[in-house]
Amino acid sequence: MGKRILVHVCCGPCATSSIERLLEEGYEPVLFFSNSNIFPNEEFLKRYENLLIVAQHHNLEVIIDSWDHDQWLEWIQGLENEPEHGARCSRCFRFNLLRTEKKAKELSIPLFCTTLTVSRFKKSATIFAMGEDLEGFEPIDFKKKDGFTKSVKLAKEMNLYRQEYCGCEFSWR
Repeated sequence: MGKRILVHVCCGPCATSSIERLLEEGYEPVLFFSNSNIFPNEEFLKRYENLLIVAQHHNLEVIIDSWDHDQWLEWIQGLENEPEHGARCSRCFRFNLLRTEKKAKELSIPLFCTTLTVSRFKKSATIFAMGEDLEGFEPIDFKKKDGFTKSVKLAKEMNLYRQEYCGCEFSWR
């Protein structure tokens, strides 16, 4: 049995190669879908349903967090007009990582990470900075080892929904 790790997952496609890598490296992943930033709720549910396809493929447990978009909006208040990759995104990463840290502690899972680092549109260093002070945070860069390219290929093979925007209403622009 490997090291248990709680994996914050943003969507099915990002989970594909990230999960494969964790399994190859001897981890025992538990998937945590915590994405109050995703808007609207129908989009949140569509991404969750596609994550379930990936989880079933690997026979992994998925825990879904409550969707509290109002709390997320309060968390990023004042940053709504920030450009993509700006302060709003960093604050959003922090929000999701804090919720994941809390869930990991509740479940007595010693480590946690996020699939957000697989995206070529997100800077892993920024995500790592948002989690570096959190207990149990593992700064795994899932872009490495050709992670993004593999995730695109695997998502196509599994016929997963691939979204056109990060998730929040401000990333639609």
